[in-house]
Amino acid sequence: MNETPLFSPEHDAFRATLKKFLDDELTANIASWEEAGVPDPEFWRKAGALGLLAPFIPEQYGGPGGDFLHHLIICEELGACAAGASAGVALESGLIAGHILNFGTEEQKSYWLPKICSGEAIVSVGMTEPHTGSDVQAIRTTAVRDGDDYVINGSKIYISGGLITGLNVLAAKTNPELGGRGVSLFLVDPETPGFIRGRNLKKMGKKGSDLAELFFDDLRVPASCMLGKEGEGFKILMSELPKERLTIGIRSLAAAELAFEMTLDFVKQREAFGQKVIDFQNTQFKLAEMKTELTVGRAFMNDCIARVKRGDFDNSLSAMAKLWLSELEWRVMDQCVQLHGGAGYMDEYPISKLFTAARIHRIYGGTSEIMKYSIGRAL
Repeated sequence: MNETPLFSPEHDAFRATLKKFLDDELTANIASWEEAGVPDPEFWRKAGALGLLAPFIPEQYGGPGGDFLHHLIICEELGACAAGASAGVALESGLIAGHILNFGTEEQKSYWLPKICSGEAIVSVGMTEPHTGSDVQAIRTTAVRDGDDYVINGSKIYISGGLITGLNVLAAKTNPELGGRGVSLFLVDPETPGFIRGRNLKKMGKKGSDLAELFFDDLRVPASCMLGKEGEGFKILMSELPKERLTIGIRSLAAAELAFEMTLDFVKQREAFGQKVIDFQNTQFKLAEMKTELTVGRAFMNDCIARVKRGDFDNSLSAMAKLWLSELEWRVMDQCVQLHGGAGYMDEYPISKLFTAARIHRIYGGTSEIMKYSIGRAL
């Protein structure tokens, strides 16, 4: 009995276009990104011209008219590309366009979605603050109503793409006494007075991407910039969370598979004590363990994709996918560095950058501990 393929010929053609684009525009230029510590915004404009940004956005809003599986392919291929380890979220940032598509007004959708899809507006999310990470309900940035405007004060930290963003989806407390029910979202043009970009923060990995501090000093935005209704911000952010966690899972898995293949090739070539490293029983056992875990991980991911297509992929399963696959990636990366020996510690070998990039996957999008809490709460 033949199984229905997960991806259609249209998806396969999209993947082929994406692979070539990543070879031509990411792999070829990643060294300059790493040196600058900031991606080249032209990358997004070129991607937009090929329909590679937020591919699930309908044509009426300037998108390619694809689906979420197209976006999953983007995340998978970024993981499967060695340069993707340095590139940060890159093309994945378009996922936030789903919030605008699902909750925005017609005016907001017509204005922002074409800009996102064309690469004119690189989108970022202003959520994490210095004193809170996964606990969005504890944010302190405030938005106070003043006539037809809101005046925003506060700060954000660890904002991917914050230095190059053309649109920030900013979370702020409109009613601090209500906790999560007091969080609202605003679509903010970073050129608005009072929107201040801070430092490009130094980090362990993903050296070709920026990670910024943002400050808001009496930032005045029209009430029409609010995404959804007042107090709906937390609900809106959570609505796309299952998809976000699955994208982290598939990128983690693809990167782990890439690391394994690189390591397999390395140990077949490398000699120690008069024989190939792969000829040692310990090497074979480690490779066997990794291959088995990766095969199980791929089967799990395929089941998740099938569930997405059927419409029965839920919050609990997304937490399981993010937890299991990011932890799997970390185990594989650690073993792959070990099998590279001293070479694994050197940046000239891609495994080093894959290793440091992998560390954040167990943190962003919700830490592994938050995933366990989410899974356990649903039992």
